[in-house]
Amino acid sequence: MRRVSSLLMAAVLLLSLVSVLGAQSKTLTGDMTVVKGTVEAIDHEKRVLTLKDSKGEFTTVDVPEGAKRFPQIKIGDAISIRYYDNVIVRLKPAGEPDVDSDKAAITPAAGEKPAGTIAKQRVITATIQEIDRSIPSITFVGPNGWKYSRRVTDKKALEKVKVGDRVDITWTTAVLFDVEGGKK
Repeated sequence: MRRVSSLLMAAVLLLSLVSVLGAQSKTLTGDMTVVKGTVEAIDHEKRVLTLKDSKGEFTTVDVPEGAKRFPQIKIGDAISIRYYDNVIVRLKPAGEPDVDSDKAAITPAAGEKPAGTIAKQRVITATIQEIDRSIPSITFVGPNGWKYSRRVTDKKALEKVKVGDRVDITWTTAVLFDVEGGKK
């Protein structure tokens, strides 16, 4: 089973790394990811849906508190989720203060069925903690114990940064969801 938020975060951070290593500041428009499936389980307390896709694979989806029509979703409903992302990474000048902000908005769609858009922007300052040129990989650390390690496909990119460099990572995401109702 995969978790949509974890999968998307890993993709965003991989894109972030590529942009950091390639330029002082760069914007990358991400691809659209589509998840379609039938609701197999609902955890109302934790606000989590489990979807089963046409290949029989399961995906869990976190539903934010602001999604007011969450209780209307039923087992067997067909759900379509489209995810878009945009990433900006900037090598941070010495002495510039760290940032750590998170903003979100939910816009329900017109009509009776659960549908709408969730937009989120997260900005953090992260520090390169480790670079392993033999793998090659890089490890970032950030606010609130955040830590992320990832393989790097372009070894030359690692030559442009060093341990201790700080970067601002800004990622903006939009999730469009639609409950089609009924069995697929």
